[in-house]
Amino acid sequence: MGNILIIDDDAEVRETLLSLTRRMRHAGEAVGSIADGLARLRLGGVDVAFLDVSLPDGNGLDALSEIKALPDSPEVIILTGRGDPDGAELAIQGGVWDYLLKPSPIKETMLALERALKYRDGKRNACGPVALVMEDVVGRSRAMRACFDAVAGAAGAVSSVLITGETGTGKELFARTIHQNSARAAKPFVVVDCAALTETLVESTLFGHRKGAFTGADSDRVGLVKLADGGTLFLDEVGEMPLNLQKAFLRVLQERRFRPVGASQEVESDFRLMAATNRDLDQMVEQGGFRSDLLYRIKTIPIGLPPLRERPEDIKPLCVFRVGQLCEQYNLPLKGFDQDFFHVLEGYAWPGNVRELFNVLERAFVASNSARTLFAMHLPQDVRIKVAKASLRRPAAHGSG
Repeated sequence: MGNILIIDDDAEVRETLLSLTRRMRHAGEAVGSIADGLARLRLGGVDVAFLDVSLPDGNGLDALSEIKALPDSPEVIILTGRGDPDGAELAIQGGVWDYLLKPSPIKETMLALERALKYRDGKRNACGPVALVMEDVVGRSRAMRACFDAVAGAAGAVSSVLITGETGTGKELFARTIHQNSARAAKPFVVVDCAALTETLVESTLFGHRKGAFTGADSDRVGLVKLADGGTLFLDEVGEMPLNLQKAFLRVLQERRFRPVGASQEVESDFRLMAATNRDLDQMVEQGGFRSDLLYRIKTIPIGLPPLRERPEDIKPLCVFRVGQLCEQYNLPLKGFDQDFFHVLEGYAWPGNVRELFNVLERAFVASNSARTLFAMHLPQDVRIKVAKASLRRPAAHGSG
């Protein structure tokens, strides 16, 4: 039996859904506003919530992020009285289970509820939390917890993974973590830097060559694709792959067979593909810079890494982790942190993300010498100046007029 909550200001809709819920032998409750709905959801124990879009105290879609942030958030089925394609897109992006147009046929509503409950039961009955090997992966924000869940799911699968995110967010680190927690962990993790592939040697680098295949080919060479046999092939910055190579690589993905340069026979390689990019591949497809058929092949499991500026609560644990590493590396006692040190770091925009943070922390560590505590004064001047200027601009913007 499931626990169902209906959040709708229409008394007739509430009564209809309550009746339907009870007929399906589930427990049902109903409220008429977002505030009352959130209050009930915070108590926990709700499996599925029907959420109206137009409510007296706001748009139901705006409450999705708060609902999804709850420790035991329910599956959400959106209800709306009008066709709204943009609303449907927002709902799906917000992680809702389904999107129903009022009035929906009873059968359609029952089916949506049954499927949502079945999905939730599947999650609940899964074999407990997955114990991931998470070397160097740090974060406690809701966004990072969602990424960890995605990593756990990808580690147990065999499909291709596409990791997207800005430069410095740790895309290769996440790919390695998936590999380390997969059935292929004992086999190689082979990195292909697509941005560094030269047109003259790209085929030889990827597929290998036979001795004498071209001038300078003094011996056989095993390509990166073959080196990944049994393991994982990671295409870093896949958006930089030239179009002519995309076509050749698509065939390798489809058949797991290729011909080394100068060879008369094809060879096989059983690899799992992962790829990463900081570019918008969908936009590149529209502009003709990336093959749509290749994109479909590589993004079976998409994982998006959030920039550091959107998860400031991760800065402290990242600092503790990195400074701990540096203390161990330099054979020094652990250092503490002054609160102003964190205050400055949390006020910075971090265009280079975690990679930039770690660089700044190393500079501060070196500047602190033997001091047992890191203070804001130890941080690079350029970082402190940018944060100071930003903090001075904010009051001016509010005070004008």
